[in-house]
Amino acid sequence: MTDRLHIVSDAAPAHAGLGRTMIWGGAGLLVFVAALQWADQSGRIDLGFQSWRPTLYAYFAFATLLCWGQVLTRGEQGKRALFVLPAALFVVAMVIFPLIFGAGIAMSDWNLSSPDGRQFNGFDNFWAAWRDPFYLNALLNMVWYTLAILVEYVIAFGLALLLNAQIRARKFFRVAFLLPLMLSPVAVSWMIGKSMFEPRFGPMARLARTLGWDTPSFFGSPEIARFMIMAMDAWTYIPFMMIMLLAGLQAIPKELNEAASVDGASGWRKFWEVTFPLMLPVSITAILIRIIFKLKLADIVINVTAGGPGGATDTVTSFIFREYRDRSNVGYGTMLAFIYLVLIVIGMTVLMKGTRRWTEPR
Repeated sequence: MTDRLHIVSDAAPAHAGLGRTMIWGGAGLLVFVAALQWADQSGRIDLGFQSWRPTLYAYFAFATLLCWGQVLTRGEQGKRALFVLPAALFVVAMVIFPLIFGAGIAMSDWNLSSPDGRQFNGFDNFWAAWRDPFYLNALLNMVWYTLAILVEYVIAFGLALLLNAQIRARKFFRVAFLLPLMLSPVAVSWMIGKSMFEPRFGPMARLARTLGWDTPSFFGSPEIARFMIMAMDAWTYIPFMMIMLLAGLQAIPKELNEAASVDGASGWRKFWEVTFPLMLPVSITAILIRIIFKLKLADIVINVTAGGPGGATDTVTSFIFREYRDRSNVGYGTMLAFIYLVLIVIGMTVLMKGTRRWTEPR
């Protein structure tokens, strides 16, 4: 049997038949074990399965038979497929299966504090999510947080232009501006939100009282609290956009700006006619990556405000976190996460389609 894995030409008919039998046999075994597992988990039969480990073993057997069957069925092309097939099977095991299990949990009424255990409830969690004012408020907050990226982009572009110019201590400023990116969001939230802006003894509160603000509360007002969360998050990630834009600026040939200067273009006109158009692919890429980071914003909110006051600073991720931790509502929290995932996939797909024309190299 080992010699059959070293076929150089196309597979023989007998070998191809054996390969197809192995593939379909492995698939049938996986479906059969998964069906038994599901029947045992749902209480229809009692096989004594304590976990989904039998299905995992069946999947490993299917993956092995599939790879072997590809070689026997397709010969040399099957061997080439082995360079990709294991990675694809690994992705299925680590991404697709958890999504399927998560979908089952999302359509369940499962509260860890309830003695009834997990109960299937269909799409009840979905309809409850769209009637939940706190969840809708968290989605609206994410819109504001995402729009703040435009301001972050302007600041990052200005810093990149400054560091790309011939200024003194340029290397020092490059390192200094990158320091916030080296800190974790948890460290930023405790260092700034919990220490510097502490309302009683923090240095910023003392400065505010010196300037005439009798009762400084940086996180007591919804508008100010939301702005402070945006500012701390921006301070952390503006260096990331800055370093990407700086790399793009350094890739622009100096001859283009020199030719524009010879033609009599001013500095502002050179920026709009030469630099900015050439920076569009890098700019769009930096903004898209920053949006992905922003959509995961949770650490700073959880540590500094816990979503308050009144949900004014809540993000979807922090709201789902509290749904799990404080309310032990696993089924409902998983449905909230699935809705958010679908919205992210749709939104990012639309953005990438809409910005494709500007991301193409010029």
